[in-house]
Amino acid sequence: MPQPLRPFTSKLVPLLADNVDTDQIIPARYLKGTSKDGLGEGLFADWRYDGDGTPRAGFVLNRPEMTGRAVLLAGANFGSGSSREHAAWALQAFGIRAVLAPLFADIFRNNALKNGLLPVELPADAHAELAAAVEADPEAEVTVDLEAETVILPGGRAVGFSVDPFARQMLLDGTDELGYLLSQGALVAAYEEAHPARVDTTAPAWGG
Repeated sequence: MPQPLRPFTSKLVPLLADNVDTDQIIPARYLKGTSKDGLGEGLFADWRYDGDGTPRAGFVLNRPEMTGRAVLLAGANFGSGSSREHAAWALQAFGIRAVLAPLFADIFRNNALKNGLLPVELPADAHAELAAAVEADPEAEVTVDLEAETVILPGGRAVGFSVDPFARQMLLDGTDELGYLLSQGALVAAYEEAHPARVDTTAPAWGG
């Protein structure tokens, strides 16, 4: 179960290529299992490792200073391609809590929201400002506040964003749709108690 998404401040992992698809985020060979364990190692695996498994020193995720960073700064149309939920799982397993991009593929956005990962769609000018700030200072930080629906850029400017209200509440509560339904058990029971069934579903079928 995801943790409640409280306001947090983080340095960024810059990966500004456009049209990064889900097969690049997590290659298909990692989809054989249903467990999320170890998926962080598969994140961007074909870019991150040589054929023998040696980490590529030049790839951004392999830089020692990226350890512990919780915000991915992505390019446009991030998460296009297939609908695999493993893409959101792998990003979370690496430690990413929010992805900032000017545009997301719809299915990836929905999968992210359902799995505790926050996709923040930034206006083009704010995204460009943030990309320039990170290029000038790789240690630049942002503050992500889901409750206020704002991102504070390194220069101090607050940029608004919006997500689906129900998904936002699930992230703030640290639950998912199933968890929400289970939390309503007492209300469902009370409704059923107050509204007796009009048909006895346990009675034998006619002619039985």
